[in-house]
Amino acid sequence: MEKPAPQCGADDVIVRPIAIAPCSSDVHSAFELQAPWLMNRILGHECVGEIIEKGERVQDFEVGDRVVIPCTTPTWKHPDIQDSYHQHAGGLNTGICFSTYEDGTFANLVKVRSADMNLALLPKDMAPETAVMITDMMTTGFHGPELAGVKFGDTVAVFGIGPVGLMAVAGSALMGAGKIIALGTRPNCVKLAREYGATDIVSYKDGDVLRQIMDLTGNQGADAVIVCGGNDRTIDLALAATKNGGTLVNLNVITGVDSLNLSMSAAAALVGHKTIKGGLCPGGRKRMERLIAVVQAGRVDPSKMITHRFRGLESIEKAFQLMVDKPRDLIKPVVLLD
Repeated sequence: MEKPAPQCGADDVIVRPIAIAPCSSDVHSAFELQAPWLMNRILGHECVGEIIEKGERVQDFEVGDRVVIPCTTPTWKHPDIQDSYHQHAGGLNTGICFSTYEDGTFANLVKVRSADMNLALLPKDMAPETAVMITDMMTTGFHGPELAGVKFGDTVAVFGIGPVGLMAVAGSALMGAGKIIALGTRPNCVKLAREYGATDIVSYKDGDVLRQIMDLTGNQGADAVIVCGGNDRTIDLALAATKNGGTLVNLNVITGVDSLNLSMSAAAALVGHKTIKGGLCPGGRKRMERLIAVVQAGRVDPSKMITHRFRGLESIEKAFQLMVDKPRDLIKPVVLLD
């Protein structure tokens, strides 16, 4: 697809991508949403790049700087920001501009709005492929235990250990969870979940999933359940696995159904003072700088999730197709453009 080069506003920068990664939400946008505003839209929202042009009001960045670009890049000028939900300033999901309201990062040039508020400098000792894992997967996965309010010694169950789930495991470990139960079957994901801090693995291949969780928690359930995968029935199961007084957090994009149904037993369990939350990945400059600091300190290495590497803009289609096909050895692909 050929389009005119993006125009740089006074607060914006134009970036040349040097590392990008396709996401499962790109697949949803391409094949499932069927939204009219997505026609001829360039997809992609996970990117690290080099600034080639800056607006006149941009103060903190210069042409030639290599920067980490969060997938959530609001304008930061909307009054909704003052309610602390920058992801939805001006409407649901409006903070995620790339590939929804504006062209995304699968391009040779990308405009980033509100550059001083959204960008973070790429450290000289950090590989671009590591940083691109921070832009969405790490910030989204870490948001799970944040929303759940995980405390020292809590038991956390993570449903689905793809990239977001793996980062939810890592984030829960950093927040001090005592027992972290990871639900998944792919051998490479199971291995990495243990490296990131999972203490127990639950698989449907080993029998009833809920029974396994209850056996691991003294028949109480988990203090926090974080849903990072599954289908329309997963929420029902996750709610049943949540301890009385606990919190269920959904980070998963559920598609292919018109509604979610709760079983009577799960719905009745709501009288147990259970909380259900959902959230969208935090973005902005400070968020990126904080996560970069975590990686630089050696607390988490998100690059371990990269299983497939490609080079060149023409390879985006191959990397994207992997996200469609989901081979068993896939965790996360990355395309290097430098």
